[in-house]
Amino acid sequence: MIFWFGIVLLGLTTGMGVYLFRGSRSIHRLSDYSPWPSDEKAVSVSVVVAARNEERNIREALTSLVHLDYPWYELIVVNDRSDDGTESIITAMQDEFPFLHVVTVQTLPEGWLGKNHALWQGSLIASGDFLLFTDADVVMARDTLSRAVGCCVETKADHLVATPALRLPSPVLGMFSIVFTIVFSLYMRPWQARNPHSRAHVGVGAFNLVRTAAYRDVGGHQALAMRPDDDVKLGKLMKSRGYHQEVVYGSDFLEVEWYASTPELVRGLEKNAFAGAEYSIALVVSGVAMHLITNVWPFLAVVLLPGMAKVPYCFVVLVLLWMAYDSARFHRIPRWYSLGYPLASLLFSFIMLRTMILNLLQGGIWWRGTFYSLTALRKARL
Repeated sequence: MIFWFGIVLLGLTTGMGVYLFRGSRSIHRLSDYSPWPSDEKAVSVSVVVAARNEERNIREALTSLVHLDYPWYELIVVNDRSDDGTESIITAMQDEFPFLHVVTVQTLPEGWLGKNHALWQGSLIASGDFLLFTDADVVMARDTLSRAVGCCVETKADHLVATPALRLPSPVLGMFSIVFTIVFSLYMRPWQARNPHSRAHVGVGAFNLVRTAAYRDVGGHQALAMRPDDDVKLGKLMKSRGYHQEVVYGSDFLEVEWYASTPELVRGLEKNAFAGAEYSIALVVSGVAMHLITNVWPFLAVVLLPGMAKVPYCFVVLVLLWMAYDSARFHRIPRWYSLGYPLASLLFSFIMLRTMILNLLQGGIWWRGTFYSLTALRKARL
C-alpha cells in the first residue's frame, strides 16, 4: 500500500513540476519590452508609495524613484502615521526634489487597514493615466517605468504586475523563498492571468501598475479597505470586471528586501497568510496536510521505509529537488538553497498553522502597531 501511494505521489509531483516549468516560462520578462519613446504620445503615470515606519529602506527606494528616466510621471508619497525617522527622511527628500508630493495621514478612519487607506489617499490626488502602487522599500532601475509603460501599450494591459528580485540576507530566507515561490505559483497560476477565460489573477505589492479609469471603475482601494492581501485582491477586482491583466518578471529592474531575518518573516506573514486562505480553518488545515504529505513525507520515507517501499519516494525526492533547483535558477536565487527544500517546507507549514492559530486566539491581526478584528476582516471577503 505504501509503495503504491509513493507511485501516486510520483505522478502528482511530476505533473506539478511539468506544469510549473511550462507555466513559468510562458511569462515574459520586463526586459522583453522596449522603453516607451519620449517622442511618442505622452502616457502619464502617478507613482503612489505608502510608508509607515520605513526609515531602514525608504531613502534608497525614493532615491531610485526620483531618478526614473520616464518624462511623464509624478511621485506621491503617503506618510502613514510614522513614528520613527520616516517623516524626516521624506521631508529631506522633498527639499531636494520639490516635485515629490507628500501626503501625511495623522489618523486611521474606522473600517480601513493603514496601507490600503494610505494608497487610497494617494490615488485621490493622482492625475496620471496610470497609477503605479509600490512599496516604500522597493528599489527600481532608471528605465523600469518606461519599459512598463511600453509593455502596457504593446499588450493593451489595464493592469501590469512585475515581480521583483528579492534581497535574501540569510540562507534560511533564500530556502523559504523557493518554497513560497513554488506554492504561490501553483496556487495563483500567474501565467493564466492574461487569459480572459481563466479566473486566475495576480498582484504584487512591489509593482501594481493599473489604468486609472479602470482602477476607479472597480472602486480602487476603497473596495479593498479591509484586505491585508490588497495587492493580490486588486488583481482579482480588475480581472473580475473584465480588465486585461499582464504579469512580467521584473527581477532585472526591481529589488526589495522581503524580510531582514527569519523571525521578521514569521511575524510579517501574520498579516496575510490566513487572509490568503480566506480565513478558512478547513482550507489551512487541509492545505498544510497536503503540503506536508507531498513535500516533506517523501524525504522522511527515503530514510524510514525499508527496501523496495522507498524506491518511488526516491524518485519523488528527485523531482522535488529538481523543482526547487529549477525555481532557484529561474528566479536567480543561489541554487544550493534548493537543498533546504524539506526544511523550508516545514517552516512554511509552521507559519501557516501558527498564523491561523494566533489570528483566532487574538481575534484578529496586529499590523504596524494597529489591531484589526477578525470579525471585520472576515466581512471583507472578496
